[in-house]
Amino acid sequence: MWHITLYLNVDMRSYPLPCPFGLLQSLLQFYFNIANFVKTIFRNMNKRLLQFLGAENITQSQLAEVLGVANATVSNILSGRNRPGFDFIESLLLHYPELNLSWLITGKGKMYEKDPAAAVEDGFEANGGASSEFDTLSKIRQSAANQRKIIGVCVFFDDGTFQDIRL
Repeated sequence: MWHITLYLNVDMRSYPLPCPFGLLQSLLQFYFNIANFVKTIFRNMNKRLLQFLGAENITQSQLAEVLGVANATVSNILSGRNRPGFDFIESLLLHYPELNLSWLITGKGKMYEKDPAAAVEDGFEANGGASSEFDTLSKIRQSAANQRKIIGVCVFFDDGTFQDIRL
């Protein structure tokens, strides 16, 4: 049987901590299981973020502009090269409060906490019949719609996959 000794460093001194191989093996297995779980979550999270962009009808560069990050940051997250950090997710939720965090991270539940139209109505009623945020958002979407032409459609399937169709 193997015998491994770990060392605890305290105040520039090393103290040996005998560790049976079975315990070390269990700890390493636990670490790798957690690491694989986190990888899986983030790998699928970028697909859900793509679905969200399609549902909101915004591009990567528009999202980057809204969140105040570089275009490359969003591109690298969507491609799976980088993982989104806390600041990115926090900014995303501040700018899109109707987005369901649980859905974004785990894929469970619906994309939106509430129907976006219902969220707008709630904001409208809460502000005494006037929602300046809604008016601003409406103007931005309307001006963007007037300047853009549809060049493709993205179809999302219930198994989490999607197909991009260029016209």
